[in-house]
Amino acid sequence: MAKLIVETVLAPSAIGPYSQAVIHNQIVYCSGQIALNPKTMEIVVGGIEEQTKRVMENLKEVLKESGSNFSKVLKCTIFLADMSDFPVVNEIYGSYFDSRPPARETVAVKTLPKNALVEISCIAAL
Repeated sequence: MAKLIVETVLAPSAIGPYSQAVIHNQIVYCSGQIALNPKTMEIVVGGIEEQTKRVMENLKEVLKESGSNFSKVLKCTIFLADMSDFPVVNEIYGSYFDSRPPARETVAVKTLPKNALVEISCIAAL
């Protein structure tokens, strides 16, 4: 089965040589999303709350375009520029999932693209 590239204008376009998501064998592999406004391609104004909400909304749109949604997410990876932001990110992130959340890891990194505060990627079933 060939891979299918997913693209939606409702999420930020790729800022490098990657796709928003790829579907293969009924699995959606979503690239990491940062807090870019899809219309302006600029980081949203505000702090970690605003950025986390924008990241999750961007992922929601990519999943939707793929034919999936948060209830079908199998695994997420969260990258944080500052681990002290973990409680806020965790609360917002958790609000997008039901009582059966996906597997996940959270790691602190030195920097993220465009100096974003948070980046999240995910893998989901169709």
